[in-house]
Amino acid sequence: MRVTNAVPRHKRKKRILKRAKGFRGGRGKLLRTAKETIIRADVFAYRDRKTRKREFRRLWITRISAATRMNDMSYSQFINGLLKAEVSLDRKQLAEIAVSDPQGFTSLVETAKAAL
Repeated sequence: MRVTNAVPRHKRKKRILKRAKGFRGGRGKLLRTAKETIIRADVFAYRDRKTRKREFRRLWITRISAATRMNDMSYSQFINGLLKAEVSLDRKQLAEIAVSDPQGFTSLVETAKAAL
């Protein structure tokens, strides 16, 4: 009796092409190129999950630095002052405060200045 691999092959192909949906040209329609593109996309996704963390931290530091400069203080002095004052806010929270509540951020800068 002849055994075929029809159902598993169709399921595998369907799964790959479903993930490649929306890709341009043959990348979304042809099995081999779709497979290659998905592998490449997974590599980029893995790499960029790490990169995103770096980029957000840079953004937060830039925002905090701009806000501290407006209050006549450098970023490094501000962070050092907060550490000495034992204010436990992370950079994400500090950046949000700097953008949404300038008066509150100014009070944090005064706290940091007092601790130095």
